[in-house]
Amino acid sequence: MAVSNTVGDVLRANGVSRRGFMKFCAATASMMALPPSMVSAVAAAIETAKRPSVFWLPFQECTGCTEALTRSHSPTVENLIFDALSLDYHHTLMAASGDRAEEAMYKEMEANYGNYLLLVDGSIPTGDYEAYSCTNGHTHLSMLLHAAKGAAAIVSIGTCAAYGGIPKANPNPTQAVGVQDLIKDKPIINVPGCPPVPTVMTGVLAHYLTFGTIPELDEFGRPMAFFGQNIHDRCYRRTFYDRGLFAETFDDEGAKKGYCLFKLGCKGPVTYNACATLKWNDGVSWPVQSGHGCLGCSEPDFWDKGSFYRPLSAAYWGDAKTVGASAAAGAAAGLAAAALARGKQKKAQQQEEQA
Repeated sequence: MAVSNTVGDVLRANGVSRRGFMKFCAATASMMALPPSMVSAVAAAIETAKRPSVFWLPFQECTGCTEALTRSHSPTVENLIFDALSLDYHHTLMAASGDRAEEAMYKEMEANYGNYLLLVDGSIPTGDYEAYSCTNGHTHLSMLLHAAKGAAAIVSIGTCAAYGGIPKANPNPTQAVGVQDLIKDKPIINVPGCPPVPTVMTGVLAHYLTFGTIPELDEFGRPMAFFGQNIHDRCYRRTFYDRGLFAETFDDEGAKKGYCLFKLGCKGPVTYNACATLKWNDGVSWPVQSGHGCLGCSEPDFWDKGSFYRPLSAAYWGDAKTVGASAAAGAAAGLAAAALARGKQKKAQQQEEQA
């Protein structure tokens, strides 16, 4: 049986100070768009919450989502959230393996039936290709259907679990789908990304610990607190975009000066995620900061939506095509504004010379 002590007990046992805990609660409240007055309520809710049983089922995936999660720096409260939860199955991280691991998983699922959280990582092959992805002789489709029956809620970790991801890309050789395509009678939270930002994963779990419910979701089932704004509007290169200053190649002077990567195929204007603000590796960096345009990996079917290095105006992004056209229009406006400014500057210099 899972240990029944509270989250507060676990955090204190792991040496988390009251100050560190309150700092985390303040950050959590901010991420959930709650006012500062709610920080104490968030702290009280998390501290007294019972440790929920959690099962992480990795299916057709690359382990990148687990790798991202383990890149949180220790000891942080974000990292210890997984200690505060009773993580009863994760075959990449747990010591047990094979039959012993499966027996423990099914025993805990039965003991916590109707109350546990199910975290799914990876897409699920279906139809004639169901047997292409198995664990210990069980297809991942059968494992998902069995585990979902007793779950209180499901969190789809990564774009593969949320929307099918890269395995679903054309021609989709295993007929892979996301969790939401198979499970229709359970609350599902999609946390896409290839991989997701670690703080987003733990933030979603912190919300569940705090309120016992799933957060507000957007049309694609993503938490609004983290996926409510596009990357373009939060990007530090946005000022260059507005001024019409773009890198033309990945190694030109513009790229070295940090100019906007729109012309090199950045999908930031049509991609919703918190990469630009939360970043990876304890807030060290993110792809655009490292000099590479956004790939749009938190959007459904991102792999098949045109070249990664073709500007949005020339790429196909489904319903986002008009957004791409608007972005292209904005880029044109920025270029025009920059040209006008240079013209005015030149004219002023000529007038000064004539005087």
